[in-house]
Amino acid sequence: MNSADRLVRIGGIVFVLGAVATLVTVAPLFLGTTPFPVYMFCLSMLMGVGFVIAAAGVLKSAAAGRRAARAAARGATTAQGA
Repeated sequence: MNSADRLVRIGGIVFVLGAVATLVTVAPLFLGTTPFPVYMFCLSMLMGVGFVIAAAGVLKSAAAGRRAARAAARGATTAQGA
């Protein structure tokens, strides 16, 4: 597993944790109970953080794929010229 795959996996986990925190935070508003403290609302921000981490992993993977394609194209051009 390369580092881009790890970033996507970690980003997904952080996103899910943020989604759960969001559901837990919003539930008292619908149930009519007392709302949670402010730190729970801050934990909801993990959804955005997880999305950014996963997006960075996807972009890193795409950049690695482009580099590999360029290297393969250079190798094919060199082999044709020989």
